[in-house]
Order: sequence, then structure tokens, then C-alpha cells
Amino acid sequence: MKTLIVYYSWHNGNTKRIAEMIQKELNADITAIDTLTPYPAVYRQASDQGKREVETGYCPALKPLPFEVREYDRIIIGTPTWWYTMAPAVRTFLTENDFSGKTVVPFMTNAGWPGTVIQDMCELAEGAEIRFPKEIRFDSDGGDRLVTGLSEIDRWIDELKKES
Repeated sequence: MKTLIVYYSWHNGNTKRIAEMIQKELNADITAIDTLTPYPAVYRQASDQGKREVETGYCPALKPLPFEVREYDRIIIGTPTWWYTMAPAVRTFLTENDFSGKTVVPFMTNAGWPGTVIQDMCELAEGAEIRFPKEIRFDSDGGDRLVTGLSEIDRWIDELKKES
């Protein structure tokens, strides 16, 4: 099964960290989703902008990816939690691509408030078979300390490897 890992990561790089763990084990193609217009470097400003975007369902323009989604059988998609749902950049990615006949593996990182991220991602991945959705928790003080056990993450990645 030809696999592409696509993720959006911003502040602490937690989602990127998980995506790279998956990539190391699956030896799959990997790429970050990047907005055409960067978010402010100041956390509070970016957070306020992200909240407004989530509340309005805004889909920011994205930089082109180096891979064509249509060429892959399985797409593993990672997002941090932004105001109880996916990051707006991931919303754009999901709405701009056709997942018909593909397997989608959604994963999300959060600091203890998972909201409806996985459900929202699944709804936007129309036509896809959803497999092995995963919530991965980091510390709640805005850091990069993993709370979900590494053994749990390893078991999840092992399940993904079995389907490769």
C-alpha cells in the first residue's frame, strides 16, 4: 500500500514529531502542510487568529505539496487541536482533495482537550475508508512532554505497519 503522511504542525512541533515517528517505521513519503501566508510568530496573535478562523470555518490557502495525493492508497493525516477541532490548514487540505477509494488514517495531538478533531476530520475525508484514528496527548502547559505512552504509540504504528 503506497502511503503518504501529511501533517500540519506549528508551535511546539508535536504533530511533526509524531508524523516523523510514523515515517521512520513505515518508510513512507512525508510532507508538511504549510499555509501560503504564515501565522504570526507571536503565540497569542497566532492563537487569536486561529480561533477566528476555526469559528468561521475559514480555509487558508496552502503552499503546493511536493506529492500528488491521488497517487497514494493511504493518507495518514496529522493535526494539532485548535479550539477543539483541526487546524484550519488541515481543513483546507481535507476539503481540497478527493479521498474516494483511499484509506485515511487521522491522528491528532492535543494538550488534554481533544474536542471533535477526529470526528471532524472523518467527516471531511469524504469517500475514504477511515482506519486507526488516534489521539495523542501532550502536557497541558503548552510544552512538548508526551503524556500518551510511547508503548501505546508504538502499538498504533505497528498496526499501521501490518497494513502496509
